[in-house]
Amino acid sequence: MNKTRLFKKSLLAVTITTATLASQQALAAGFQLNAQSATGIGRAFAGDAVIADNASVMARNPAAMALFDKTELSLGFESITSMIEVKDATYSSGAYIPATGTTIITQSKDADADGIGDTSIAPNIHLIVPVSDKFAWGINAYSNFGTKTEFKDDYVAAEYGGLTDVKSFNLGLATSYRIDEHWSLGAGLDLIYGQGTFKRAVPGTNSAAYLLNVDKADGFAFGFNIGTVYELDENNRFGLSYRHSPTFSAKDDAGQKVTLPLPDMAEFSGYHKIEDTKFAVHYSVQWIGWGSFETIDFENLDSSESALAAAGSTYEKEYQWKDGWHFALGGTYYLNQDWTVRAGYMYDTSAQDDLTSISVPDSDRQWLSTGFTYHIDSSSNIDFGITYLMGKETDVKESLVLPSSSSPTGYAYTEVSGKTKADAILLGLQYSRSF
Repeated sequence: MNKTRLFKKSLLAVTITTATLASQQALAAGFQLNAQSATGIGRAFAGDAVIADNASVMARNPAAMALFDKTELSLGFESITSMIEVKDATYSSGAYIPATGTTIITQSKDADADGIGDTSIAPNIHLIVPVSDKFAWGINAYSNFGTKTEFKDDYVAAEYGGLTDVKSFNLGLATSYRIDEHWSLGAGLDLIYGQGTFKRAVPGTNSAAYLLNVDKADGFAFGFNIGTVYELDENNRFGLSYRHSPTFSAKDDAGQKVTLPLPDMAEFSGYHKIEDTKFAVHYSVQWIGWGSFETIDFENLDSSESALAAAGSTYEKEYQWKDGWHFALGGTYYLNQDWTVRAGYMYDTSAQDDLTSISVPDSDRQWLSTGFTYHIDSSSNIDFGITYLMGKETDVKESLVLPSSSSPTGYAYTEVSGKTKADAILLGLQYSRSF
């Protein structure tokens, strides 16, 4: 294998890690943080495709807009605080011998890190307008994420850590139609805007020289969603929705372009108010189609000022993930005309399979949630929700080979291995009103 080809493959390994993180956090992938409503946060989003206690339901199922007979407005925000640590980690460096494919480790250092998460704010607004007893339309805007991970500039494994700052914005337009007293249908369109900054340093230089330097890459894409609601009676109903996600492309000012497929999602929800009581139980099962995430395409890398310029202009890399699932169960207690309280639990499975990374702290997660609604009057209320999200401890190992004039074999080798853990706290506050 010649030096240029080996250099391309080595750089690509680091780029894959970075682009994966972009898809995960910016575009609602493996480390999926829901941020559509404070009400949903308070019950771990159990039953959210059918409960319809405010206008935010249209973000989960457009058919649920048919459950309203008045204009409904909800607006609020969520704060997302991620707590990420890398522990029991070792960074090793040495030389790579291309003739035999072996490595010589010359030194090892501690590579633990903590405090690499951050707090992000994600606002949202949802409006549902019934036109008649059959038709309704709605418009909403919200973020599917809000996170930033940043390792210190002097982090020893800077080619695996670095800076990731990603943002997304979803603008949706939807309509619903009531077929009869039992069945309703809905459909909507989504315009998605995403932006991301990703930086990885050349080994041994920290942030003095960049292996990857993508600054505020952004782009737009379109998706759609459909759904149905079946009302057995006033206390029992079911919802089913499907969201098609687009293939997303983002480009920075230097012309670097990353293209990746996003997962489709399907959700089934149920809501049941127990007769002659103040209590209701609700649940959701959500499928996230990360099995379709097979390749990431890279283009125009020759225009970059980073070290990736030496790697060529285009790549297509196979990268297998697995489908993910959310299982949520919750309860609501209608205390009196002023107060409603709720709680929920979710088990959320990881999108990653065999490939892991210190910069992608993905794992199975558990959600513990609670919240309340205070009814200001008969037409307006305030919601508060809080979730503590607990991730599992995950073993990670990454390695990298690069041409090096200082190595006796002509190639340098680095490796980082250890454990990652990512927890998060979600807080939501929301105001809703009917007109």
